[in-house]
Amino acid sequence: QVQLEESGGGLVQAGDSLSLSCAASGRTFSRYSMGWFRQAAGKEREFVAAINWSGGITSYGDSVKGRFTISRNNVVNRLYLQMNSLKPGDTAVYYCAAKAWGSSRAYYTDINEYDYWGQGTQVTVSS
Repeated sequence: QVQLEESGGGLVQAGDSLSLSCAASGRTFSRYSMGWFRQAAGKEREFVAAINWSGGITSYGDSVKGRFTISRNNVVNRLYLQMNSLKPGDTAVYYCAAKAWGSSRAYYTDINEYDYWGQGTQVTVSS
């Protein structure tokens, strides 16, 4: 089992950058495919980015492609999301998620694929 804790959220202005971090407990972090999702008020949770075990394969939602970068450090058990050129539409609670024991080369964009979730961190982008 793994526990996830996000950090780094806050209030920024449009055009600013923000970096999120997700700390994972457990000894098998390097065997989890990881993802970032977000949920805006009154909307469903949506896919943001995903990464495979090693970090060499990534995928992004259309709305963040070219602005956000997902990465991971398996030595310190952390997942990251670098967010650039933020827009008011990026305002949401951001969640990191882990899928246990999937394929080593796979990333997962379906919310139902993930086994573990963090509590979320709020990102607010003002215009």
